[in-house]
Amino acid sequence: MRFLPSAEQSEFARTLHGLLGASEVPAAVRAWGAGDHGPGRALWSRLAGTGLFALAADEAYGGVGPLPVELALGFVELGRAGVPGPVVETAAAAVLLSELARPGAEVEEGDAGDAGDAGDAGPAKRFLPGLAAGEALATLTLPGGGPYALDADAATYCFTVSAAGELRLAGGGPGVPLGSTDPARRLSRPAPDGELLAAGPRVLAAAETALGWARLLTAAQCLGVGEALLASTVAYVKQRTQFAAPIGSFQAVKHRLADTLLALEFARPLVWAGALGLAPWEVAAAKLAAGGAAYASAMTALQLHGAVGYTEELDLSLWLRKARPLRDAWGSPSQCRAAVLRGAP
Repeated sequence: MRFLPSAEQSEFARTLHGLLGASEVPAAVRAWGAGDHGPGRALWSRLAGTGLFALAADEAYGGVGPLPVELALGFVELGRAGVPGPVVETAAAAVLLSELARPGAEVEEGDAGDAGDAGDAGPAKRFLPGLAAGEALATLTLPGGGPYALDADAATYCFTVSAAGELRLAGGGPGVPLGSTDPARRLSRPAPDGELLAAGPRVLAAAETALGWARLLTAAQCLGVGEALLASTVAYVKQRTQFAAPIGSFQAVKHRLADTLLALEFARPLVWAGALGLAPWEVAAAKLAAGGAAYASAMTALQLHGAVGYTEELDLSLWLRKARPLRDAWGSPSQCRAAVLRGAP
């Protein structure tokens, strides 16, 4: 089995890396956290031009996928750059709608009136072209993924799937945002009512698939966040001196950095294995390893930067604040361990 990206996949990742490096992402993150979505939406449009969001949608509805490996590569770059917004949720929503539209996806018609276009392909025809083109942002909640929607105030669509298998387009506007470790991750509980788009066992099956993709792409984000934190820390310890020597020359610092690098490198093949296999336990293992490695990278960065690491003026703080929320999003470590134990051969 090949775990290295192809030349085409590597070129796609380099394209995203170059685009994000020239896009002043930290300024967009700070604006997003302050409630100004303009710079973030402009960044979103540039990302859409690369075809990133089309990778999660079926070809019949304006996409080119779903292509999990390419999408995971892209989300590593999003994590490395610290891109704000419901990027995982938009991709997972596209997967959910694509799954519902597959042949044999029988769902019940919605309530009279508003849900008249519901059916196996109705929601996909209605929403997927905009999501694939990057013209619309989506957030969603799924059984097993937590009750809170990310960035519902910025999203064009807020989808919810209930434990009873009802897919709804939440109405009534976003609820009151909750406090978060990361100001750029605004959580709220969506309204329980809204337009019924589809219902039935097939919705729950599609939601389970979408949950797996959300975990995979969050794991890829974690890997990128961890790599960014490690790179910043390595650069810093080469510059900061103590006892007339760079602190990066001290053995204890070297050991800490080496342990952080090993955790990230051990997580990387698990992320690729999850993207290639998409088995729930493989995806959970990737999320567990990458989330833990990102959090360890944050702790290493904070310790070795010292007090300066706490300051909001330092861009490092933008990645430090992402590590723990991403580790717990779409499956806490305990949930992922349970999924691995249930499914591992």
